[in-house]
Amino acid sequence: MTAMRTLAVATALTVAFSAAPAVATAEPVLSLPGPTGHQPVGSTSLYLKDTSRPDTWVPSVPYRELMVSLFYPAARSHGPKTQYVTPAESAALLEDGGLTDLPPDLLTRIRTNSVQNARPAGRPHSLPLVVLSPGFTKPRATLTALAEDLASHGYVVAVVGHTYENYGTSFPDGRFLGCASCEVDHLPGFWEKLAQGRAADVSFVLDALPRKWRGARLIDQSRIAMGGHSAGGGSTTTIMVADDRIKAGFDIDGRAYIPLTADLDRPFLYLIKYPPGAPFPSCSEQFVQDDWQYLTGWKRWLTLNGAQHPSFTDIGLLADQLGVDLGATVDGARVQAITRAYIGAFLDQNLRGKQRPLLAAPSPKYPEIEFCA
Repeated sequence: MTAMRTLAVATALTVAFSAAPAVATAEPVLSLPGPTGHQPVGSTSLYLKDTSRPDTWVPSVPYRELMVSLFYPAARSHGPKTQYVTPAESAALLEDGGLTDLPPDLLTRIRTNSVQNARPAGRPHSLPLVVLSPGFTKPRATLTALAEDLASHGYVVAVVGHTYENYGTSFPDGRFLGCASCEVDHLPGFWEKLAQGRAADVSFVLDALPRKWRGARLIDQSRIAMGGHSAGGGSTTTIMVADDRIKAGFDIDGRAYIPLTADLDRPFLYLIKYPPGAPFPSCSEQFVQDDWQYLTGWKRWLTLNGAQHPSFTDIGLLADQLGVDLGATVDGARVQAITRAYIGAFLDQNLRGKQRPLLAAPSPKYPEIEFCA
């Protein structure tokens, strides 16, 4: 791989395939790690339409459309695996990355671990629900490895695609909508608007799931958590303030653009990077310090030393498989394993009431993790 290609692909992956020139050669084979739980995983996609409000970014559209990926414990482990992204989404992401010499459908062939449209398994009202929100410009697919793992441990996971906030979303009727919000992300108040819009999106998804998904009867509505990566994580406190159905929240390396101004007494976890060569001390993020005093329930602030921002998502895994150095000293597979372990422990403890020693003190199994006060 030439230096030009390494730089281009690294840039593309870091910003989820934003524009960068590249000279590609051999076609890579990409896959996601297997889930660590014992239950088979199924997945399906839902199209949801909120007619109570106009679109956040295109107000001439008098409704808000969303695509949601659901991952859940399944009755069987065999069958066609879920496609990672659609051909249109794959082509758009590669084009934005300047990787036009790679097959345009390359990302559709990423090997996932969930059976498409498998029958959900479980007793009525027995499964906790976790809502995940991706980073700005990132498709919901980039949280697939985390979602599949949580589902294998008995969680229903809804990954929300926030329309017009990523490089492209495919809809069942063949439409493909791009990133309208990318045209205004420089304007004052943009990030506050994004967080408020995501709060409305998530509340609508919680309202719609019982009507739109055949497995909704399995969900225990009293045990719902919310979290995400980057802008998705940074929006979580805003979403929790707006909707008290969310009983626990977590932020994976996301900056909160609407600071808390009143107490939030539900459990909260921060999992933040400390990149190699950072010009600031670890455990020093001001946005966490600003909100910390208002988090009056169970809380933890963890730093993952040696990670970069994309490392927590599938992007870090794909970078490894493409032979791309994103500047992290901990590889993507390791960061994904750490992320799964701590998010899973947080959810087990705060939705299932199972005490997890992993959250009590530093663990020799994960020396990359630092506990912040």
